[in-house]
Amino acid sequence: MTSKEVGHTHRDVTGGWLRPAVFGAMDGLVSNFALMAGFAGGASAAGAGTQEVILAGVAGLLAGAFSMAVGEYVSVSSQVEMAYQEVEVERKELRDNPDAELRELARLWESRGLSPKLALEVATALTKDPDEAVRVHVREELGFSVGDLPSPWAAAISSFVAFCIGAIVPLLPYLVSALPFGESLDIANIGWLIGVSAVGLFIAGALVSRVTTRSWWYSGTRQMLLGVAAAGLTYAVGSLIGANL
Repeated sequence: MTSKEVGHTHRDVTGGWLRPAVFGAMDGLVSNFALMAGFAGGASAAGAGTQEVILAGVAGLLAGAFSMAVGEYVSVSSQVEMAYQEVEVERKELRDNPDAELRELARLWESRGLSPKLALEVATALTKDPDEAVRVHVREELGFSVGDLPSPWAAAISSFVAFCIGAIVPLLPYLVSALPFGESLDIANIGWLIGVSAVGLFIAGALVSRVTTRSWWYSGTRQMLLGVAAAGLTYAVGSLIGANL
């Protein structure tokens, strides 16, 4: 009887795209919903039409998407640059104090259950290749692998696209011409904005639950309530300001 080889695969969790994509979509939906709600409140109180709300939504989408992309690129680039600086520090230590670094690595293997003799043999074998020695020390001491550092471009592009997808949701009622551009704002118009955005928030929260331990209905409901609350507060502030213009 032959044994069957069992294998499995894991999802990429170090590529640097998942966090900015999730954050970008959520931020785009919530921030643009709140922005448009604030303008809707101000425009409604001031007796203006939907043009201001549409302009605010488009401006919020573009400004937010570019801001997110630039912020993620700079943030991840800084993180990667700092990581490579630490790699160079380790490379210099291996060059200047090879014996001390060898003993340090041997002690690490001893702490994991190897005998002192075997730990020294493993450490010696791993440090014969200078590049491999750097990789081992970085992984064991700093907790990351040089080849698995996140990509700044992947973070920037994923956050830009995700923000646009999220931010376009509150604009959908206007983009599909459900509301004529010149029509004055009323309860029905604002209801479309709230309804479409609330559904989008619930769906986004439910999708995020696929990479968390929360249930889809809990994650979706939580995201919807938080987003609607943020938009409600912004609408109230916009109404107060619009009434005094």
